[in-house]
Amino acid sequence: MTGAVQPAEAQAASERALQAARFETLRALVRSPTFLAGTAILLFWVVCAIFGPLLAPLDPYASDPLNSLLPPDRVHWFGTDQLGRDIFSRVIVGARDILTIAPLATLVGTVAGTTLGLLIGYFGGWLDNALGRLIDALLALPLVVLALAALAALGASNVTVVLVIGLTFTPITARTVRAAVLAERHLDYVDAAQLRGERAPYIMFAEILPNVLPPVIVEATVRLGYAIFAVATLSFLGFGIQPPSADWGLALSESYALMTGGAWWTVVFDAGAIATLVVGVNLVADSVQGVFDR
Repeated sequence: MTGAVQPAEAQAASERALQAARFETLRALVRSPTFLAGTAILLFWVVCAIFGPLLAPLDPYASDPLNSLLPPDRVHWFGTDQLGRDIFSRVIVGARDILTIAPLATLVGTVAGTTLGLLIGYFGGWLDNALGRLIDALLALPLVVLALAALAALGASNVTVVLVIGLTFTPITARTVRAAVLAERHLDYVDAAQLRGERAPYIMFAEILPNVLPPVIVEATVRLGYAIFAVATLSFLGFGIQPPSADWGLALSESYALMTGGAWWTVVFDAGAIATLVVGVNLVADSVQGVFDR
């Protein structure tokens, strides 16, 4: 009887210790000024993405050729573009596409990369050698080059942009997860699960995955910043989000040549929106990594 109670008490104590560790991690994040600043920036743009059409003072898609290329004033806070559209309204509304595509692409890359990393790290052997060399070969190529090649073959659309960016992130995430799994697969709890006769999928996803979640979370937050930049870059090059979207990268593509004529406002505010969003994500990612590295 006593022997049955002791394991139960040990398990309860272990669960309490795990909950306490999670609470400490959350409290450390909430107390981090960097995390709070990054979260505030992200929340601002998320609100713009969700409620953009309600927040925009003017129709972001309405052309007014008679008022084209007006500098910032009391009516048009960020000025107007070459078609007379209000840039402030377009910056607010333009947050929606990039904050839809970039998180979805990050999710695709994180799920696919985590699954692949678990398989490679757990089974090892020839699977590790074969897929490891393929991952190294893919990582040797720049992200934008891979994305451009894939989009040129598949055609540009929001769905293909999500899939292409997500799949280009997969090898990076897989390598990170593989390294974490290699450090876990020979520990006692994995051996115990194998002795109980548990199947490999259960061991990988129910036993190992919860213990490698910190590097997965850190990798996902870092990849989100890269995804935002990748979406904007592809849109700028004409392979990402297509007109008539108010996407920031697309707006830069349509207006950057006007800088030489002195119409700086057609570029500065969209570029600033991209920069602040990426900075916000990076602040959150740095804070999360700092907490998990303690």
